[in-house]
Amino acid sequence: MSDVHSQAVRSYNMSRVRGRGNKKTELALLSLFRLFHIKGWRRQSTIFGRPDFVFPKLKLAVFVDGCFWHSCPKHATKPANNAAFWRKKLAANKARDRRVTRMLRRMGWRVVRIWEHELTQKNEARLLGRLQRAVVKK
Repeated sequence: MSDVHSQAVRSYNMSRVRGRGNKKTELALLSLFRLFHIKGWRRQSTIFGRPDFVFPKLKLAVFVDGCFWHSCPKHATKPANNAAFWRKKLAANKARDRRVTRMLRRMGWRVVRIWEHELTQKNEARLLGRLQRAVVKK
């Protein structure tokens, strides 16, 4: 079935749709911070790249990347419909992630990227070790 709107109108309409963020994954990491008394973090940062959490005193930026949207090597899926669009979209997301990480490091920040699947109870100990090393390290 063809679209009832022109490409320009559809593009405009879609650009008005605001994302809701990755609230579920952020809340999972937030509960881990609280459970293990990891302090010094802030949310809603204005730092370049908009990290999910920052530790300003440590200059540490933490991103929680969704397995689909950031093309996790273990769990990423490739949609069959509109494959060219999704290939381009997901490749652009990965390129932006690399660019943001590189820029933050140039600005003197340390960057930790956490995959969505690392927030499961099965992977909790390993993730906690990574976080504690990052928070303790100066």
